Amino acid sequence: MTTSTSIINPPAEISEECKKMLDKQHTDCHKVIIPVRDALDVISGKWKLPIIIAIGRGHKRFRDIERSIPKITSKVLSKELKDLETHKLLKRTVYDSQPVSVEYTLTPYASTLNTVIVALQNWGTQHRKKMLGKSSED
Repeated sequence: MTTSTSIINPPAEISEECKKMLDKQHTDCHKVIIPVRDALDVISGKWKLPIIIAIGRGHKRFRDIERSIPKITSKVLSKELKDLETHKLLKRTVYDSQPVSVEYTLTPYASTLNTVIVALQNWGTQHRKKMLGKSSED
């Protein structure tokens, strides 16, 4: 029977120097994972980024946003809009008119996602090409 070692559970006979190195790697990994997890908690899921993109492209009213995103339901859109508002990525403005109208606009804070959205768009385009066999980098 062979015993395997892993970084998660190093063997008892490992040197102190190796233990310190493994702890540092573990800490360095957490320094990357935790903020990425925080970001994904805010923008993850099938609908949040499409909603942000739709509002950024000028769809401000609920029905306009709903129509601009294929297959999203009213219930899901409502929940996601509330989540995005909670995270200060969009602002909900109610106008006292007859009938009452509501508009959603992106906050200046939402613009901090521009580079993320562009990077995801570029990566998604490259990935689609690769998966469809249209990339020269296969």
